[in-house]
Amino acid sequence: MSIFECIFWIGIAIVFYSYIGYGILLYFLVKLKNIFSSPKQYDLKYEPTVSLVVPCFNEADYIEEKIKNSLLLEYPKDKLQLIFISDGSNDDTALRVAKYPQVLALHEDARNGKAAAMNRAMQFVTGEIVVFCDANTDINPEAIREMVKHYADSEVGAVTGEKRIITKDKENASGAGEGIYWKYESFLKQLDSDFYTIVGAAGELMSYRKSLYKELPKDSLLDDLMQSMQIALEGYRVIYEKNAYAAETASANVGEELKRKIRIAAGAWQSMSRLPKAFNFFSNFKVSFLFISHRVLRWTLAPLSLLVLLLVNFLLMINIGGIYTPIMIAQILFYSMALLGWYLANKQIKVKILFVPYYFFIMNLCMYLGLARFMKGKQSANWERAKRA
Repeated sequence: MSIFECIFWIGIAIVFYSYIGYGILLYFLVKLKNIFSSPKQYDLKYEPTVSLVVPCFNEADYIEEKIKNSLLLEYPKDKLQLIFISDGSNDDTALRVAKYPQVLALHEDARNGKAAAMNRAMQFVTGEIVVFCDANTDINPEAIREMVKHYADSEVGAVTGEKRIITKDKENASGAGEGIYWKYESFLKQLDSDFYTIVGAAGELMSYRKSLYKELPKDSLLDDLMQSMQIALEGYRVIYEKNAYAAETASANVGEELKRKIRIAAGAWQSMSRLPKAFNFFSNFKVSFLFISHRVLRWTLAPLSLLVLLLVNFLLMINIGGIYTPIMIAQILFYSMALLGWYLANKQIKVKILFVPYYFFIMNLCMYLGLARFMKGKQSANWERAKRA
């Protein structure tokens, strides 16, 4: 076997493991674990004090709906504190929040980004558990109760809810692809949680023990990932609770989805640079295994392998042929479908068969664009609201 053939099949293995193989492996590991453990029992009477913090930037059009959604949460009112922080907003978000006496309204004109706003809000948190939720999402009434039941276990340091994408009949490829991706991602998060801990929470609905919250640098791009990973690396579990969910509409169009994905990708590179302990298998083997398998490979070697596979596959087709020819044709077909999906999405034309190739291509392209932005230091931590459908 030539060096190019070795590179090719190693690349195939990396891509397969990153997107499919890891899920299969973890599924069987969880099944094996369940054979030797009993089902978890919850103390449904456990009701710690909770603070719900909603960072919001220029959300005047939606913020009152969010407040009303928060007031409908099924949790004892004397144990639930509501905090809305609108730092940097230059519309009338702060004025609208101030209309509701049930809510602690925090606002200052300085715009320092979401992480800075969260750090400032923590000074006013009175609950034992702090829950962060995005302003453009609706959470189900049972969400708080479903999340806090896990904190009766002293080994649990954080609990995240599920992110759900609201789909519509005439949705574009961006929205449909995002919805499919998050369904699969939610499945993997459940496996991570059942095995040991999740490694990357959904900031749309995330909770922590107040005592474990760490103030992050204000230039932090992925506060949810950094907070949850730091807690996991200290030996606490981060649990995924599917019965607590935050629902939001998909990105309005391809451009908005691209903007959001590039920011997340830049944040992924920043987070990896700030979490050296997560790569040390001798520190916490399970966390490192999960983090590298679920996150790092998708952010690094998988996108690189996809590019290398195209180039090496072409050389192997020319020089050897055989199986490498149909594989090359399949690659060309796949990326042609992705580019066609991108083109049609910009035209707001919906073709279901193109959703997955399009979204897969965009997701990996953004890892390259995010890396470039991270290395140039051009990704601001200030909120960049992506328009939603």
